[in-house]
Amino acid sequence: MARIEMGAADIAGYGPDIDNGRAFYELGLMYAAGRQVELDLVTAHKWLNVAVFKGCREAAERRTELAGEMAADEVAAAQREARMFLQLH
Repeated sequence: MARIEMGAADIAGYGPDIDNGRAFYELGLMYAAGRQVELDLVTAHKWLNVAVFKGCREAAERRTELAGEMAADEVAAAQREARMFLQLH
């Protein structure tokens, strides 16, 4: 599956929701459902990881559900991508 690698462009326009993780949670849901973007579970998990780190408690529950639908190497890739994003932003 081809993935579109996005960073700050994904979160443009979310304003204050960036600080509390809500915007990242919404991005995770978009990628998990394929809503306005191509369905991509790795990217969805990545954004849910970032949302949890930023304090969005709802994201932790959804991330756990999503991980159950993914292979271990996909979860590991999502975690790596989340760490890289957080290091850069």
